[in-house]
Amino acid sequence: MIYILTGAIRSGKTTTLLNWSKGRNDVDGLLCPDNEDKKRYFLKVKSLEEFQLETKSDTEDILKIGPFRFLKSAFKKANDFLITFTSENENQYLILDELGKLELKNEGLHLAAERVIPEFLNNDKQHLILVVRDYLLDDIIEHYNISEYRILKKEDLSNLE
Repeated sequence: MIYILTGAIRSGKTTTLLNWSKGRNDVDGLLCPDNEDKKRYFLKVKSLEEFQLETKSDTEDILKIGPFRFLKSAFKKANDFLITFTSENENQYLILDELGKLELKNEGLHLAAERVIPEFLNNDKQHLILVVRDYLLDDIIEHYNISEYRILKKEDLSNLE
């Protein structure tokens, strides 16, 4: 089953998922919170391993979107982790935070999304939680041809087993 957690920008989607996943051993994936400097980083849900995503640098290893500069190497590491996860893990939930403008341009976490979404479409035992901004929801559903899904709001997470 695919769940899509949606809401406005900066509405607490990632923080809610972080709190929901704490203490659970059936959840893994990647969250994309902000650090104390308001820079985004990737956080592996189960191991709590962090790795830098956003940078101030202007090297060749970056993807620019709006005012943000993201490390291509971080997206490669994130994609590799998520793709490996699907074939090796028995967790009940996989979180992919988030699908947005980069993924609609086949960048960012696109490779992982393209690979994992079909694996979860008709899976009753494992569930994929995608984080998508409300104004991009229809575009993401169409881009990845997500035919079966359930929309979640932050308050709905507590109802997931």
